[in-house]
Amino acid sequence: MPVNIFKLKAPLFWLRFLLKSLCHAHFLLRRITCPQESESKFQKYSCFSHKQGEPLDATLIFHMEEALLKSSSLFPYFMLVAYEAGGLIRALVLFLSYPFVCLFSKEIGIKIMVLICFCGIKKANYRLGRSVLPKFFLEDVGCEGFQVVMKYKKKVAVSDMPNVMVEGFLRDCLDVKAVVGRDLKVVLGYYVGLMEEKRDLNIVMNEIIGQENMNPLLVGFGSANKCLNQQIFPHCKEVYLVTSAEKTGWRILPRGNYPKPLIFHDGRLAFRPTYSATLSMFVWLPFGFLLSVIRLFVASFLPYKVAIPILAFSGMVGSVSRRRSIDPTIWEAKTQGVVYVSNHRTLLDPIYISLALMKPVIAVTYSISRISELLSPLKSIRLTRDRAKDLKVMGEVLSHGNIVVCPEGTTCREPYLLRFSPLFAELSDDIVPVALDSKVSMFYGTTASGYKTLDPLFFLLNPRTIYTVNFLEKLPKSHACTSGELSKFEVANYVQNGIAKALGFECTNLTRKEKYMLLAGNEGTL
Repeated sequence: MPVNIFKLKAPLFWLRFLLKSLCHAHFLLRRITCPQESESKFQKYSCFSHKQGEPLDATLIFHMEEALLKSSSLFPYFMLVAYEAGGLIRALVLFLSYPFVCLFSKEIGIKIMVLICFCGIKKANYRLGRSVLPKFFLEDVGCEGFQVVMKYKKKVAVSDMPNVMVEGFLRDCLDVKAVVGRDLKVVLGYYVGLMEEKRDLNIVMNEIIGQENMNPLLVGFGSANKCLNQQIFPHCKEVYLVTSAEKTGWRILPRGNYPKPLIFHDGRLAFRPTYSATLSMFVWLPFGFLLSVIRLFVASFLPYKVAIPILAFSGMVGSVSRRRSIDPTIWEAKTQGVVYVSNHRTLLDPIYISLALMKPVIAVTYSISRISELLSPLKSIRLTRDRAKDLKVMGEVLSHGNIVVCPEGTTCREPYLLRFSPLFAELSDDIVPVALDSKVSMFYGTTASGYKTLDPLFFLLNPRTIYTVNFLEKLPKSHACTSGELSKFEVANYVQNGIAKALGFECTNLTRKEKYMLLAGNEGTL
């Protein structure tokens, strides 16, 4: 006999409504029976936001999802785990299961999503908590909640999500001293998709205060609508509450107010995977794969004058700008080629420079997969990171044509430039800096921990991409190494600063090694 899903949904709905009503009744009863405590203890978060002064010494205990994040849905974060750690099939399973997950309570729903996302994932390979999720958490932080949290020197966070999802973000970005969450069970080095049992919050807090040498004076910050907060409030001197209605008016934390610069992050998804956005992705993928094959064929085999308008029509938009004062002779054939020095956004940087010049160039790269090398319409030369050997190879290649060099040695998605290797400064006096920027709508065409072979495919899968190519002033003779006035390091810094200024980016001293150690746990070797 078929089961009517709506008949099952009704009892579950009324059960959840009854539990919430009892919880709110308990909360209101406490405030009615203890009016003095209510007036002095429970306050709106807006009362605190107007306070000024130095960071407070009391220990703040706050609920991450209810008091810090603006969105109330946890689906995007579990979808990120499912897709980035488990692949497309696991993401599809979570997507199809989510409507049924919504029929259950939040607690049971989280357990189901944890099972789908983590079952069978190797613990040693899981790094999303520090490489992928922090970016999306930061983009969902409410400015008003953030201001309250950051006014305390010592902070303890409570979360409904597993520790492996939130701990990296809370400790690294917000300097939280301890995270009260649930660990995942591990068998033979693999997550089994089950969470450990909850511990008594009072015991946990006593342990944390003793271990971290915190002030036992607690201040709570949570939601007026959440029952679990009653475990925290009785032990807090003050409690600041925020309602769902108030959170709807919160502003997203501006990038300039991030506690630490967001320079490195990994993962393929370039959009926040809400349920509707994820549906759009799955609908687009079949068309996107066909379109990527067409784009690859057009870029590889058709003449520049034919390929450029076709690619633009397909959604790959580009813009080119040149400085008028550039000596036109550098565009003409010479006995020795020109060195085009650019920042590194994707593997397609040399291709876009070639399209902008309307002539082929030779790509000099530190690391590229064999398949990407075969599919590339341009000739590419591999470097070995042996300075003497690489300098000799680049000199020989330069005598046969123009070359494109990306001295950063790796890509950076955010508006920052990594440290430039000075090797290019020893090659030639004909150096033209090129400022590149790229925007994607669905997938990142770079990865640190994934399969680099698929980087070009993911870039071509995007419905729309935007690439800007800006040729800057040719390097003056006085700024060349042969002039003797500047060292190769000074030349590299001069070019880096020029490109950063043209793009509105910020220069850093970070290197490829530091990026890969953070995102992939290795030094970036293939």
